[in-house]
Amino acid sequence: MKRYCFGIDVGGTTIKCGLFQTDGKLLEKWEVKTRTENSGEKILPDIADTVEKKLQEKEISKEEVIGIGVGVPGPVNSQGDVIQAVNLFWGYKKVSEELEALTGIPAMAGNDANVAALGEAWKGAAAGEDNVVMVTLGTGVGGGIIVNGRILSGTHGAGGEIGHMNVNHEETESCNCGNQGCLEQMASATGIVRMAKKILCSCEDESMLRQKEITAKTVFDAYKQGDQLAQRVVEIFGEYLGGALACIACVTDPSVIVVGGGVSKAGKILTDCVEKYFKKYAFSSCKNTPIVLAKLENDAGIYGAAKMVL
Repeated sequence: MKRYCFGIDVGGTTIKCGLFQTDGKLLEKWEVKTRTENSGEKILPDIADTVEKKLQEKEISKEEVIGIGVGVPGPVNSQGDVIQAVNLFWGYKKVSEELEALTGIPAMAGNDANVAALGEAWKGAAAGEDNVVMVTLGTGVGGGIIVNGRILSGTHGAGGEIGHMNVNHEETESCNCGNQGCLEQMASATGIVRMAKKILCSCEDESMLRQKEITAKTVFDAYKQGDQLAQRVVEIFGEYLGGALACIACVTDPSVIVVGGGVSKAGKILTDCVEKYFKKYAFSSCKNTPIVLAKLENDAGIYGAAKMVL
């Protein structure tokens, strides 16, 4: 008898869903809208509903399904309880327990970035590796740490919150988390823009960035064209991120570091710059750890969620 599982990746706008065979084959993927009104009360019932409909459509019985894995944007403890998911308007929520009650199928929940890291370790850029660090560079900086093939979630579900490592003790502006000097302030798309604007205001050097809307993409595009001011920004970014990853490597000793998220679309120039500073700061045993670009893109979450229940 074939066995199946579901991988669910809950985002602030859409819920990505995947039906998998237990050998890892993705049979179908689809999306439903994330309904966040009324403190997100419809999110888990909507997941239960779409799972039920897919089982009926595919004529799969619940006995053939080993579980439902769910990635959620917020800290999740080892029991599958969400401490808080701001983008979903959730406070404390027993996600695994509630979804299992709604579906009659075993359920597991994890932080979305940790789950994406598990996906990349299973079927993506780090396929076959048991010790992986993943950093996702988007509006913020997320992260996931896989040790011995398992997500490192920690006591409070905050394991892998790479974006909130303190990397600049002199920073006076506050991060969204309330602290100052977080990696997210330096290495996210928002952080790159912030740094570029600061440097532009502090000097009169010529730069093509002065004639453009400043985004992380325009900074890297200008860097590729030899713009010296853009090069300064990218070097600062690379030093902060490379140094932070070197610190993480001292603790976890990964076999590979995966970089994903929208900013990673800059490609090899990004990983080259980060790797330069990683090698500068890393402990000798870790210096040659490869830094690679993520492969699964938007599907990493559903793959990782499925892998959780396997």
